[in-house]
Amino acid sequence: MAKYSTGGAGSSASDSCELCGAENVDLQTASVAGATLSVCSECAHHDETPTKASGSDDDGDRKRRAAQNTARMQDANAPDAEHWEDGADYDDDQLPYLVSDYGDVLVEARQDAGLQTAELADAVDADESDVLAVEQGRATQANVGGSLIAALEAELDVKLVDSN
Repeated sequence: MAKYSTGGAGSSASDSCELCGAENVDLQTASVAGATLSVCSECAHHDETPTKASGSDDDGDRKRRAAQNTARMQDANAPDAEHWEDGADYDDDQLPYLVSDYGDVLVEARQDAGLQTAELADAVDADESDVLAVEQGRATQANVGGSLIAALEAELDVKLVDSN
């Protein structure tokens, strides 16, 4: 008798489909809902066994392509996409494209002004960790906003934003 059907009472499991109960049919092995079953050709379409056709991409390639497509869609929807750093939260406080050595520029300007990092953070009303992130060139990873960059530029009279 089929494991998942109500028909075919009294038949042997060796010659009946374990899904629909069809008797005296050619059976094949299929994975259905995590169970390995003997099924008829009518029920074979329920087989969940992953198949890999020759020349098809593996799981890693699919994930890579999906990530690339997502990035393309985000870039296409971003205004002037090539001038924005990846990974920042642009919805509330957009981080502009920064000069390539913005961290070094900030450190030099802060030191020239005779300020410690904590003092500069107090002067611009920001967390010291955010100022340190900018000095270390990690503005994007730390989700530093454009308003902090503008405040640092104004406080130290430096240029951190690339105006191209």
